[in-house]
Amino acid sequence: MKENALGAQLYTVRAFTQTIEDVAVTLKKVADIGYTAIQISAFGPVDPKQVARLVEDSGLTVAITHMGWNRFQNALDEVIAVHKLWGCVHTAVGSLPGEYRSLDGLKRFLDELAPITERLAQEGMDFSYHNHNHELARYGDRTWLEMLYEQASPEMLKAELDTYWIQAGGGDPAAWVRRCAGRQPVLHLKDMAVTPEREQRMAEIGEGNMNWPAILQAAEEGGVEWYLVEQDECYGRDPFESLAVSYRNLRAMGLS
Repeated sequence: MKENALGAQLYTVRAFTQTIEDVAVTLKKVADIGYTAIQISAFGPVDPKQVARLVEDSGLTVAITHMGWNRFQNALDEVIAVHKLWGCVHTAVGSLPGEYRSLDGLKRFLDELAPITERLAQEGMDFSYHNHNHELARYGDRTWLEMLYEQASPEMLKAELDTYWIQAGGGDPAAWVRRCAGRQPVLHLKDMAVTPEREQRMAEIGEGNMNWPAILQAAEEGGVEWYLVEQDECYGRDPFESLAVSYRNLRAMGLS
């Protein structure tokens, strides 16, 4: 499998990225675990230039970011400038406002997206969509997510699939990774465990029930560039320990 492709989605440790001092400590902890890349998401009001210096000092790579859709619409020049500062060519939106969750909303999103991705492409950048489970709601015989990737070309829109949310929506993560082959620079790795009380929980990679051999094989064959571990909820466990457990288990699976 690809080497030096394993990163941490820092949304996992968002409570520890609200000040520049905390960002410095967090980047060191993530690098010490062994990760080589990060996704910047849900940071507090910190100076992007200071973040750039800390990232360089840590030896990490900013693989991709999450920024709000309103920033892409209303502050695209700033978004581009920040990504250049961080040496990052992959942009993404973590979610869309609720009014986009319909067929009309899908059309609206694609219409609004076209000039944004055209401008990003001129700057050597691309744009990915990150899913949750609601995008697997069906409209007739198709899901919203299927129609999104059918109607948008791979040049216009990349996929940032989230394995847990695909599973939570009733989909097959490995099949979806294969479906998005060639247009998926980043894959979010997140496991799903089930409690005796029938509660579905996010889990460290390898501590849940998902089919990781199939998922990782599909990702390798589909040209995934970065594998980013994300765990929105750690249920009382130190989130840095959760990232470390996932890292160790993924290394044992052959990812590095």
